[in-house]
Amino acid sequence: MSILTTLLLTVNETLTAGNAIIAVSLLLFNLTRNLNNRVAKTSAVVLACVAAAYVADAFISLEPDYAAHEIASRLQWMGIAFIPAAMYHLSDALLATTGLPSRGRRKRVVRLLYLIGAAFLLAVAFSDSLVQVVSAQGSVSIQAGPIFLIYSLYFLLANGFAFFNVQRARKRCLTRASARRMAYLQIAFLTPALGIFPYSVLLKPGDELTLFGLLVINTANIIIILMLFFLSYPLYFFGSDRPDRLVKKQLLDFLLRGPATGLIALAVVNFTAQASRILSLPGEAFTPPAVVGAVLLWQWFVSLALPYFEKFFIYRDEDDEQITKLQTLSDRVLTHTDLSQLILATTESICDYLRIDKAFVVSLAGAKPEMVSRVGSSDFDEASLLNDGELLRQASARTKEQPDPGYIAWGGFALVPLRSSRASGNGMEALTIGLLGLLNNDETLRDELSAPGGSLEAFVNRVETSLDDMHLQAEMYNLLEGLLPQLQMTRSRALQVEYRQSEVNPPHIDALPDRDELFEQVRAALRHYWGGSGMTQSNMMMLSAVQSRIQHGEETPVNALRKLLEEAIASLKPEGERKLLSPEWTLYNILQLRFLENRKVREVARSLSMSEADLYRKQRIAILAVTDLILEQERALLE
Repeated sequence: MSILTTLLLTVNETLTAGNAIIAVSLLLFNLTRNLNNRVAKTSAVVLACVAAAYVADAFISLEPDYAAHEIASRLQWMGIAFIPAAMYHLSDALLATTGLPSRGRRKRVVRLLYLIGAAFLLAVAFSDSLVQVVSAQGSVSIQAGPIFLIYSLYFLLANGFAFFNVQRARKRCLTRASARRMAYLQIAFLTPALGIFPYSVLLKPGDELTLFGLLVINTANIIIILMLFFLSYPLYFFGSDRPDRLVKKQLLDFLLRGPATGLIALAVVNFTAQASRILSLPGEAFTPPAVVGAVLLWQWFVSLALPYFEKFFIYRDEDDEQITKLQTLSDRVLTHTDLSQLILATTESICDYLRIDKAFVVSLAGAKPEMVSRVGSSDFDEASLLNDGELLRQASARTKEQPDPGYIAWGGFALVPLRSSRASGNGMEALTIGLLGLLNNDETLRDELSAPGGSLEAFVNRVETSLDDMHLQAEMYNLLEGLLPQLQMTRSRALQVEYRQSEVNPPHIDALPDRDELFEQVRAALRHYWGGSGMTQSNMMMLSAVQSRIQHGEETPVNALRKLLEEAIASLKPEGERKLLSPEWTLYNILQLRFLENRKVREVARSLSMSEADLYRKQRIAILAVTDLILEQERALLE
């Protein structure tokens, strides 16, 4: 066997296994999509057929013994026999998305094609009437049986009508975007079927191992790999409840980190194992470090190149600046816990620098003063500080221009005002957003606080920045919490109008809101019960229960929504005298204390004698109960 033939055999093994990797990977990716959609389900069937055929083919390329080779060759027909029916089934689903569902005829054809495929599979499994496994030139080859011509006609007719259905679907698309995606799909539509058709049965035994045969097979495998990638692009838009760009981004990231990584590792294994010596090492000994190195280098390359790939393939229009800001938002934004830990670490550093063992930070920007961090076992009553309104007003009124000392003496502590840099940066007077309490038992503290540009000033500035960021991000979270539920226009609803034809009656859209979406809107409205976008900009304003209150009274939309929530919560109230620790009162007490009385989580959990984690879990159950009550009321009004 020549060196070129050996090389082509190695390439063939790599590409065959690569097709199996890609087919299985795309199938797994498809199974994570919206399988309630017909296109998603039928495309999963197509990918399963391709995966079955190529996995068996990859096993055959490993040169098992004759018995295992014959079993794998027959098992391969689990995909080959059903692929024509699956392709027609997919085309029927695509045609239905354009407003032309089957009236029964196409469904009967789909069932008939699957039955014919099952008959061919049984013929392969229990007889040689369709294909025959023969030995040729020291290898195993597949030859056509007496009824192979019948299968070929079945294959051509089913795939031909499938292609015709996709052509009909493309012509029915009204929007430019949907027509473009359907055109992309039509170009690569027949790739799965043509890729697994058993061409070797048309050759003489052993011809598939010749130089010409290997060139043809390798070229076909490369085309199939590229077309499978191309086919996956338009296919995953159908039935998706996410924006187009997010689907593209997820698919690109999956292909680069999943199938591409597997292909590179497989190629390294196949080519290094064939070599006798590499860098004075046997090829088999060199393979493990080569695979590890190739995978690491590829992941490093993907991490560096992925932003450029996304910009080229996905974000190629005028909103690059917006996309860049959104992509960097997660790197800049920290959670409340992260910032609290940062403030605590800075406070501990201040204690080490001043050689003191007690310090604390109080936030003044919220509705009520809050202890953010505390170092050491402070011997003062926290509540007395937080409830001392006169002291807090005095601290808020103190400015940097006031004479020394730049702090307020209180109970053995020096209270250093913490100011916002945002307001002062705009030419406004700096707002006091918190207090830094330091144990004042030495004249050193007075000297450090009066020394401009000192180390203590740098620590104080760091606490101010962290506390300022905490308040800013709290405002941002509150805004997002109110707005995100209003943005939940799902992709499934958009698909109802995207492919709608003018001559077809519009599909009926149930006016009853989705339970999950309504739950998010109820939660946002409750959290913004006393003011905020979750209440004032809520989509719940369009509910019949709210509109009827507006039409039959003089209530504003916000008050009507607020009363709807109040009544729903009141309906959860058990009969009898209110008890905080009674189980049947738990849901009502949580909603009443947490939202209607606007108390903090820690305070409510302490009042109800439960942990914060348990409170959050039962709070979700309570909000779901309110959601179901509103749904029932809405259903009654619509009937």
